[in-house]
Amino acid sequence: MTKNYTIKDITDRVKKNKRWPDTRLIQRAYNYASQKHEGQTRKSGEPYIIHPTNVAYTIAELGLDEKTICAALLHDVVEDTEVTYEDIKKEFGEEIAEMVDGVTKLKMLQHTTIEENQVENYRKMFLAMGKDIRVIIIKLADRLHNMRTLEFLKRDRQIAIAKETMQLYAPLANRLGLYSLKWELEDLGFKYLHPEEYGELIKGIEQKREERLKFIEKIMADIRVQLKKQHLDAEVTGRAKHLYSIYRKMQRDNKTLDQIYDLFALRIIVNSVKDCYAALGVVHEMYNPMPGRFKDYIAVPKTNMYQSIHTTLLGEKGTPFEVQIRTWDMHRIAEYGIAAHWAYKEANYGSRKGQKVVSVQEDKLAWLRETLEWQQEMQDPQEFLETLKTELFEDEVYVFTPKGAIKVLPRGATPIDFAYSIHAEIGNHMVGAKINSKMVPIITPIKNGDIVEIITSDNSKGPSMDWLKFVKSTTAKNRIQQWFKKENKTENIEKGKEAIERELKRIGVAYANLFKTEYIEPMLERYNYKNLDEMYAAVGFGAMTATKIIARMLIEYRKEHKEEPIEEKIEELSTLKANKTKPSSSGIVVKGIDNCLVKLSKCCNPLPGDEIIGYITRGRGVSVHRKDCVNVNELLKEENRIIEVHWYNQEKVTYTVEIEISANDRNGLLADIVQKINDSKAKLLGVNAKATKERIAITDVTLETDSLESLNKIIRELRKIDSVYDVSRKK
Repeated sequence: MTKNYTIKDITDRVKKNKRWPDTRLIQRAYNYASQKHEGQTRKSGEPYIIHPTNVAYTIAELGLDEKTICAALLHDVVEDTEVTYEDIKKEFGEEIAEMVDGVTKLKMLQHTTIEENQVENYRKMFLAMGKDIRVIIIKLADRLHNMRTLEFLKRDRQIAIAKETMQLYAPLANRLGLYSLKWELEDLGFKYLHPEEYGELIKGIEQKREERLKFIEKIMADIRVQLKKQHLDAEVTGRAKHLYSIYRKMQRDNKTLDQIYDLFALRIIVNSVKDCYAALGVVHEMYNPMPGRFKDYIAVPKTNMYQSIHTTLLGEKGTPFEVQIRTWDMHRIAEYGIAAHWAYKEANYGSRKGQKVVSVQEDKLAWLRETLEWQQEMQDPQEFLETLKTELFEDEVYVFTPKGAIKVLPRGATPIDFAYSIHAEIGNHMVGAKINSKMVPIITPIKNGDIVEIITSDNSKGPSMDWLKFVKSTTAKNRIQQWFKKENKTENIEKGKEAIERELKRIGVAYANLFKTEYIEPMLERYNYKNLDEMYAAVGFGAMTATKIIARMLIEYRKEHKEEPIEEKIEELSTLKANKTKPSSSGIVVKGIDNCLVKLSKCCNPLPGDEIIGYITRGRGVSVHRKDCVNVNELLKEENRIIEVHWYNQEKVTYTVEIEISANDRNGLLADIVQKINDSKAKLLGVNAKATKERIAITDVTLETDSLESLNKIIRELRKIDSVYDVSRKK
């Protein structure tokens, strides 16, 4: 059962972090939140105030300031009660109100598709981080308590929330160096996504717990003795590795729990960097290190500020165990990451330290500043999502300039990425590269520790479009694209116009009907274009597709036009005069002939209501074609074989027809299409669906219907499906 913390727990914790905390402000925020949430309960049936209190305790545990703790206590009042931003500002000041507003906005996003909702959430988060990173820390603490109490939700919600936690919140905690949050978020996500494996792992670890504890305690005792002999003041502790990291290792290396020995890690904490390396020498003298398992994050820190020396050693009987060596300052940052910048920690770390507010301009947060820059240039949600996955979730490589400065790039990056990470002009004038003093192709992947030198020339013609296939960093992609946009703007505008006109012609919509101010403005706003020329240039350049632009405008167009003009013209053809002449089995009346053999041609599949003509074949009766059939011109050359035919309206006959459905691709689209057809009582004969690289879904459907009127009704219903922008009958 999860422990519920109280306001006393929070104030007690704050007093440990700071000598003279403003506990009265925290108490006032608690009283305010408690009053406003009065009568509200959680899914567990407990009073709602328990949730913000637990979130605030996590914030206090991380060592953040009193105002952040107050914002955590108040983080749900604007969303769940009648309280407004102005009320919070009046009661607690602008700084707290801004943080509460930031957390509230993250919860209030509504978008048209699941995919866009995901992307916009990511965008909003990064914007919030840019303004005040404490907003994200509150959000992470909020998610942590929700994960701790996930048992009270239905299974489908548990899975959805756990997936989102593993994909977004745990990596964000990692990026901010909040390892204590990251580990628990991952373990809780693991528990709900893989309950069987989680249970088996806990059971397996518990069975050999005593044996492993004895093993690790003996090693700790031996190391303490040797460190003391070398006059090193050090604290040696042991901890069990968190469950998800063990599970991931078992999956990665295809091992059972019995084959994984380093379930415990030793930690040696010393007073200086010099002592770190001295302690490393002691443990390496005592135990043999495993080759390839040594990492020095002190010399080359991680982007989230983490520093430690990691080494894996072989104990008795060759059993491996991991040792982490760090200073007290490094330990504080390892536990609390970016939150350590707000912490005072005087009780544990000696002299009083001044509070330091972190802005996104600090070099240690360069990754965040870059993210804020490039997210503003992304118009296409899908492109943003793909870029974010690359930037946020993949490993980095650490490389050096010839002068020894460290550059951090995505794994798989090339010298092109390196050049653009220095400056756009270096990349634009690049003609060659050296890695470790050797000339290499500029698309060579860079490895950790490489020294990269860029060769430039004033005579360079600029980057190549082919470079976009090889670069991994967002900075390089954006700067290459900006160069081409600037160089070829006029040409791109013309290409874009042509692409738009071609697409309009394909779907049978007149340019003048669609390109009106009331349809253009929502499209420009949706994709962040200043004017039509900027949109045309983007289409011409390939940053946006004509299909997506037109699809967005058709949404506005259809709000005013319930029926398509083309469809109305087709429907006019469905009223034909009845004829008392006996029809054929196909429902066709041939003028002047009864019981004639009649066949509907497969080249155009005519339906009742279509304008048709008859053609007298040699020995196979009358072949019936639509008047707009591609083969009609050839048939009309033999006028003596043309015969008048029309539909017999009083006979129910079924006809085969093919239609094409164009839509923005999404999950569940095909199921919605099939459901609409089944609801219409038409018989579905076949479906062929495919998606283009622009994520446009083209679905060809073959069905049986009894008339053009029925078909038009089906087409109208299909057009109502979310994401569908065009439904047409195949000729």
